[in-house]
Amino acid sequence: MATNAGAPRLQIPPADVIVIGAGVNGLAAAIVAAQAGCSVTVIEANSQVGGSCCSAPLTLQGFTHDICAAVFPLGVASPFFESLPLSKYGLEWIQPEIPLAHPLDNGAIALRRTLEDTASALGADGRGWSKLFGPLVRDWHRFLRDLLAPPHIPSSPVTMARFGWNALRSAASVARSRFRGEYARALLAGLAGHSTLPLSKLGTSAIALVLGAAANVVGWPIAKGGAQSLSNALAEHLRALGGTIVTGCRVEALDQLPPARAVLCDLTPRQLLRLAGERLPPAVRGAFQRYRYGMGVFKMDFALDGPIPWKHELCTRAGTLHLGGTLDEIAASERAAWSGAAAEKPFVLLGQPSVFDPSRAPAGQQAVWAYCHVPHGSAEDMSERVEQQIERFAPGFLKRILARSIMNPRQLEEHNANLVGGDIGGGATLLSQLLMRPTRRMYSVGVSGLYLCSSSTPPGPGAHGMCGYFAAKLGLKEVFGA
Repeated sequence: MATNAGAPRLQIPPADVIVIGAGVNGLAAAIVAAQAGCSVTVIEANSQVGGSCCSAPLTLQGFTHDICAAVFPLGVASPFFESLPLSKYGLEWIQPEIPLAHPLDNGAIALRRTLEDTASALGADGRGWSKLFGPLVRDWHRFLRDLLAPPHIPSSPVTMARFGWNALRSAASVARSRFRGEYARALLAGLAGHSTLPLSKLGTSAIALVLGAAANVVGWPIAKGGAQSLSNALAEHLRALGGTIVTGCRVEALDQLPPARAVLCDLTPRQLLRLAGERLPPAVRGAFQRYRYGMGVFKMDFALDGPIPWKHELCTRAGTLHLGGTLDEIAASERAAWSGAAAEKPFVLLGQPSVFDPSRAPAGQQAVWAYCHVPHGSAEDMSERVEQQIERFAPGFLKRILARSIMNPRQLEEHNANLVGGDIGGGATLLSQLLMRPTRRMYSVGVSGLYLCSSSTPPGPGAHGMCGYFAAKLGLKEVFGA
């Protein structure tokens, strides 16, 4: 495999630790190293830090849109982020009144801030909902610390065992066996849709359980001013610790780097293969070549001349909305995209952040994002189907559009090379590559001083920074004896 060994050396001073990529995991890894007293340099290809956690005026001036990550239940709950003085650097979390609303043609249901309020609206299925989510809500803090870590003996074994019993099952089977009504089934299906897998796949209930419990304990907050605020706060804290960040500098080969005792890569396996080439052991190269990426995302951003005209009042008070109808409809949409076909009625995830954060749009107007899952690397235009699905639950939406921005999977990858084929999770979250991803080595790649620290490592996707945290801790231990 080509290593680009002839690429010119970058004119960057040597450091104890170099981090490639300034996404939240790369910044987290850099902060851990700087806290340990190491000199640290972060190298970022784009002109701003953040990777998938960034914002830009994608439609019209005065509108701020989040390019990828937009809602942060695991960000606000992250044990590492919690330990940092990020509010000192301007990070402020905003909690929508209702974390999630899920409209159907005949009504709407919501995931509310308490388990009791969520369950009470589900009627006869409320008891089953409480029984499914109650143990996680009650033991949330210990459960989360076990969840957001590499495989280990859990500190809360009973809760983890209960979680595992349901988490290993498919979301479709859990929804059908636990609930009788279409509202509870649809609500669980929408949560499971965040797994970016067909709902018939084993393990798809896990993400539904985590996101559902998180809403009741920490909410589904947004960052005031946009997702960029989180990345900027991490970057400013790193600089305060003496770290250096170099933007607009693309690393084409490891040989370009100045001397460093450890290199941490906020990259997916494909990017590390390109950079490291033959340096990687044959077994690691083979595993990286076999690593499977997931479905892509077709993303749209809208500038609206006013609020979305939802049919159901409940939707006006929610930060995030799942627009896919029933369990069967959502399952069909995700199954189609996984199988290589574009769904006619896609499951659309939508956010209306400016309802709760007026800084995102001019007075009286709204900034809105929406996306659906599509086949990996698809170039098909899904804009009409996405808009029709919104119009289905909000008649008159189309008349509100002032401008729109469209990014298909290929364009997302052009913006951020880690979004391979439009996969926003750093690799498919199949059971076979979820716990020990991308290989059994996890952060190590078989080369002394070289580590992966992206969402392609445990604990996986989510803007929580824990992948970077644990990779850096391992590097400090192995290289520096810290």
